[in-house]
Amino acid sequence: MALTLMELGGPALASPARPSSATPQEESQALFKTGIEVVRVAVAVRDNRGRVVRNLTQSDFQVLDAGVASVIQDFYVGDSPISLAVLLDISGSMAVGGNMDRARTAVSFATMNLGQKGDEAALFTFDSKLQEVVPFTEDLARIQRVTLEGKPWGATSLYDAIGATARTVGERQNRHRAILVITDGVDTGSSLSPGQVSEIASSIDVPVYLLVVVNPLDHPGGPESVAPTEDRAADTVSLADLSRWTGGDMRVVSVPAQMSIAVRDLFEELRYQYLISFVPGARPGWHPIEVRTPRKKGLVVHARSGYVSSPSRNGRS
Repeated sequence: MALTLMELGGPALASPARPSSATPQEESQALFKTGIEVVRVAVAVRDNRGRVVRNLTQSDFQVLDAGVASVIQDFYVGDSPISLAVLLDISGSMAVGGNMDRARTAVSFATMNLGQKGDEAALFTFDSKLQEVVPFTEDLARIQRVTLEGKPWGATSLYDAIGATARTVGERQNRHRAILVITDGVDTGSSLSPGQVSEIASSIDVPVYLLVVVNPLDHPGGPESVAPTEDRAADTVSLADLSRWTGGDMRVVSVPAQMSIAVRDLFEELRYQYLISFVPGARPGWHPIEVRTPRKKGLVVHARSGYVSSPSRNGRS
């Protein structure tokens, strides 16, 4: 029996997401105005002990656009409202080893870390199809009231679901926005690769944070873990790459205490991102970018890997 999703005390809100036929190159990039069109990049910075760094200034950053230094046009840092899409895996593989119960707990922890003025969240689920269960709302109790009945079922189209959700999150207006994917990390049915999904999410500046829930026996480095299979190791590497390319991060958790710490840590990074903007390059197409802190040694910078530029957006031929 497949999972049934509904809000307690209210009607079911599951509605299929409309797939986009656009290629990553056709996706619109996240732009905002300072007199001319610019590219916005959300940047998170940690020190060599893994702590979020909050005291950097514009002069501490350098942006390389296809290897060429760009002039920073606008700079912002602060504790601003968050738009978060929680993307929950309800595919058949989640029925194994209590992972669905772990995922429910993770959703609870995620909503508990929201609640500042202007914060909003949405709940999406996926197996072979993506469903919008609760649309973006500041009433976070709606997500907390969602109940899951039955057993997970169906193939896992993880990468396709992330790509489609990124487009929705990219339309939100809050300064800080992201996807939190709660999954066991197994993909069995996507048509998109991790690289293609990263290009979609990167082109619209949506970091992907991954919370991979596993049985304690499968937790890499855990006290009860056993050696992972080659397939599991490959899945984890692909997911880690995807999160890094979009400017996000990944955590693997197996017990509630780990989940609480991981979610709180990810939210601290998300809420204190630096927002940098620069003028896009004249060459149409994909532009790889790199954000550095050359004056501050030993820092780790998380930012998306590139953006899509078009002549019409730049006012150039």
